[in-house]
Amino acid sequence: MDAELSCAQQLAREAGALVHKMQRGELDVEMKPGDEPVTIADKRASELIVAGLAKAFPADPIISEELPPAPAALAASRKWLVDPIDGTKDFIRREDGYSVMIGLVVDGRPAVGVVYQPVIDRMFFATPAGAFVTHNGETTPLAVSDVASAANIRLVASKSHRSPVMDQVKSSLGIDNELNVGSVGVKLCLIAMGVRDLYVNPAAKTKAWDTCAPEAILTRSGGRLSDLFGGAIEYTKELGHPRGLLASNGRVHDEVVAKLGPLFPALR
Repeated sequence: MDAELSCAQQLAREAGALVHKMQRGELDVEMKPGDEPVTIADKRASELIVAGLAKAFPADPIISEELPPAPAALAASRKWLVDPIDGTKDFIRREDGYSVMIGLVVDGRPAVGVVYQPVIDRMFFATPAGAFVTHNGETTPLAVSDVASAANIRLVASKSHRSPVMDQVKSSLGIDNELNVGSVGVKLCLIAMGVRDLYVNPAAKTKAWDTCAPEAILTRSGGRLSDLFGGAIEYTKELGHPRGLLASNGRVHDEVVAKLGPLFPALR
């Protein structure tokens, strides 16, 4: 997967440079279905990444958040999933909590993932060989924390979409440590780094392009991503995640699933 990783990293950096430059100018914000914002930067970054992937891997279908997927793309054994700006609201506020995400699914599972934060020039990446982060010119392997009890969990939660139910989550688990970040991908990568331990998302709005790249990184770091009830995330049948998301360092996963399941009966 060296060629795939190299291409994804290069395109993430190019798209990151593009959107970072555009972030300091006129953003031209529109609203798309679901009352979610989109900017011209999202669209241009998507065009750049999709064109680059199509040139390098012409046989692979590409699914981007900003383009309607080809009819057979989801069922393909190899496919790319692209979120040109994950955390658009942070981007619009001219903050740094957004990322460019490119992931490759092979036989139904994320195989390659790149999550790039342009503002701080931090790149998380993974292949089946392992997961790493490059920052300030240094590349280091990633590993999740050794936190093994819910009471010691350091939660990472949404900055723009935080639901009041998160207070119930914290109460049920005995959590008093919470960090708020925009990008889903960055949240999962912070768990992969070992600086956070848990992410819970009870909403059904996330899509495959939100999770593919960071799941590759998290799982290669020893962590785990599932729906709220412990089920695997699906990448071949549907783009959405209707049963929510739960990401952890793996060690607390089963305990969290057992304690939180009763809070979300409507999602079962």
